[in-house]
Amino acid sequence: MEPPNLYPVKLYVYDLSKGLARRLSPIMLGKQLEGIWHTSIVVHKDEFYFGSGGISSCPPGGTLLGPPDSVVDVGSTEVTEELFQEYLSSLGESLFRREAYNIFENNCNTFTNEVAQFLTGRKIPSYITDLPSEILSTPFGQALRPFLDPIQIQPHGGSPVGRPNGQS
Repeated sequence: MEPPNLYPVKLYVYDLSKGLARRLSPIMLGKQLEGIWHTSIVVHKDEFYFGSGGISSCPPGGTLLGPPDSVVDVGSTEVTEELFQEYLSSLGESLFRREAYNIFENNCNTFTNEVAQFLTGRKIPSYITDLPSEILSTPFGQALRPFLDPIQIQPHGGSPVGRPNGQS
């Protein structure tokens, strides 16, 4: 029997604040944040992410965010591209529908954490997934929540994934 093909799985990490969080968080939140993280999963030669437009894909580094600030090696997977596309399609109809997006509770990092576990059995780093609760644990974060909740983040440059007949 042939050994299964293994496909590398990478986590692309972007700081949406472009360094401002690192400089301003001690003053504004009373605690140090290294960044405001947007993440995506790179597997099968494409970058996949979730935002207010639903699940999208692009060539690696192909959104307007440009190249990632860092790349985390999540491991490798035996999941074929075909099976992965079916999985993404089901996620896009359930947990990660565009209207399910919420900046604190169901965002790009929730998506990459779910996908990383499906592909490799491993979670993404906790400094990324813990960020919303860290912000909301501060008085300033609580005060900002009503203004931040409606924010929709969707990096431009990708194409929708798994929408039948090109529906949007």
